[in-house]
Amino acid sequence: MEKIGVYVCHCGTNIAGVVNVEEVRDWTAKNLKDHGVVISRDYKFMCSSLGQELIEQDIKEQGLTRVVVAACSPHLHEATFRKACGRAGMNPYMCELVSIREQASWVHTDKVAATQKSKAILSGGVRRVEYHTALEPLKVSIHPDTMVVGGGIAGIQAALEIADAGFHVYLVEREPSIGGHMAQFDKTFPTLDCSACILTPKMVDVGSHPNITLLTWSEVTKVDGYVGNFTVTVKKKASYVNNDTCTGCGICWEKCPKKVVDNVYEAGMGIRKAIYRPFPQAVPKYPVMDVDTCIYFEKGTCKACEKFCPTEPNSINFEQKDEFLDIPVGNIILATGYDAFDPHRIPQYGYGRLPNVFTSLEFERLCNAAGPTGGNILLRDGKTAPKVVGIVHCVGSRDKNYNEGCSAICCMQSLKFAHLVHERTGAEVYNFYIDIRTPGKSYDEFYQRLLEEGTHFVRGKVAEISDAVRLPGEEGKLVIQVEDTLTGNQLRVPVDMAILSVGLEPRADAKEVAKLFGISCSANGWFTERHPKLDPVATMTDGIYIAGCVQGPKDIPASVAQGAATAARVLGKIQQKEIALEPVRASVLEEKCSGCRICNDLCPFNAILFHEDKMVSEINAALCQGCGTCVAACPAGAISGTGFSNEQVLAQIEGLLLLNISEDAVPA
Repeated sequence: MEKIGVYVCHCGTNIAGVVNVEEVRDWTAKNLKDHGVVISRDYKFMCSSLGQELIEQDIKEQGLTRVVVAACSPHLHEATFRKACGRAGMNPYMCELVSIREQASWVHTDKVAATQKSKAILSGGVRRVEYHTALEPLKVSIHPDTMVVGGGIAGIQAALEIADAGFHVYLVEREPSIGGHMAQFDKTFPTLDCSACILTPKMVDVGSHPNITLLTWSEVTKVDGYVGNFTVTVKKKASYVNNDTCTGCGICWEKCPKKVVDNVYEAGMGIRKAIYRPFPQAVPKYPVMDVDTCIYFEKGTCKACEKFCPTEPNSINFEQKDEFLDIPVGNIILATGYDAFDPHRIPQYGYGRLPNVFTSLEFERLCNAAGPTGGNILLRDGKTAPKVVGIVHCVGSRDKNYNEGCSAICCMQSLKFAHLVHERTGAEVYNFYIDIRTPGKSYDEFYQRLLEEGTHFVRGKVAEISDAVRLPGEEGKLVIQVEDTLTGNQLRVPVDMAILSVGLEPRADAKEVAKLFGISCSANGWFTERHPKLDPVATMTDGIYIAGCVQGPKDIPASVAQGAATAARVLGKIQQKEIALEPVRASVLEEKCSGCRICNDLCPFNAILFHEDKMVSEINAALCQGCGTCVAACPAGAISGTGFSNEQVLAQIEGLLLLNISEDAVPA
């Protein structure tokens, strides 16, 4: 018979405040001894060094062959207790962690019921651990190259950190230039640094770094392999410009006769040509051809760019084709950013219908020195400066009809806008807010500064923005209808310009991108991290990391920090050269496999291959994450999950139902 040690954690008062830990300890020692329990202890904090030492000492002195710890979620401390068992000479996979915190104390207020449930959970763990088998981690080598997908500030930071450490990085960006949304901004809060001034040097570093291969105007189309050994297919779209000879002189777009509204970089506030460079500081400096608007691709005539190109040989190449590159990498960092909320979805705010209602991105371009008005804050007529400006917070955020969460940046963004309006026009400014949230370093000081500048703050969710005149003084104005919740008064505030501080939301293709890389999205569309507190940059797929706003709304400092954090995680993997993977994986018994392929389409990690010649499926153990989807789905029972055999699962169910002990010991 196995010799099992049971350890019940108080977790301070997290468990002990609801569960009678001593009663659970004593009940286990008395009623589960027939199933191998030779020692049952409790401790205030089992995960502490002293708690771990207690387990290690008992393994050595009592000759334990199995350990069951009743504490918190295995996601939190399973690895902790496995390591403790390993240090004592026991195979780490002979340890079972059962949760009496998340599954008992945290979901019950009835102490008696929570205590009885904890006994049942522990009973199930003891019965299960009897069937554990010794496992060994899977060893895989790590390719030293890394791919960063997304060239915003988070992706730039991650790429530079890895490249500066001496390892090669492929930086993939779907737009013609890196820089992301930060390249569109005028100033950054709370220090009011010029956004371009602090971003452009990093962009230049990326473009000139010997360890970075920059793939702009490119998209990932396929991802194969597993941690340490990915093969990523990148589609490098034809730019119809030969970068080897192009000097970036700009004559081609100066001579191009086709003008197009720039809905990307200029947010619809300016124009570009059919052949264009997004902005003067773009990296790389080479233009790209927009085939959807180019006259040559529409009508077969023009070629003005080719005719006027001064380079020899000519840098314009209308015969250029898309390229597909297969790139081997060891790790992948996703930093694909966010989309701004589209305020057309809130018709009562009048965006698109009332000319002087602007989005936050439009206003960023309006007050940018390189923007369409040269940094002058003007109405849509391009001539008139506003005398009264209203800034509406939380547009599309903290709203059950759109995005329930806070977008993190809107309050500070709106305060920055108010300051810029004061500074450049001297206009009167109203900020309409639900709550002011300024938790970052020096953020609240910035808020106090705006109060001193004379900004009017009205607490209330704006109901409507209209041009309907009801009162004197509203003629030719936009009228913001709002209830001031601090005074209880209904207000109609006439303004010349309304700025909608739109929230951040996941990119429109976030779910497709997640599926491509074998990771998951949360219910609201952000990429899901391995653990929201302890591992916010890793995903459930080994070797895939997330940085910046793909994980959720955040400001520039947080995005930079997360980019650096992903780089640190990747560098740790590269320097190990070889890593050990969790051996809890699924496997196919070929003699039972009928070749139905049901499992192939269900695997969320794309870990299952089908062999046409043998008509059987095979699971790549390095890709498999042991989720069990295929095990449950297989109609022939041909797939088994390591660590989740029928014997283990059925034994745990028997223990949970307390069918393994005498009736006298069953709690009432």
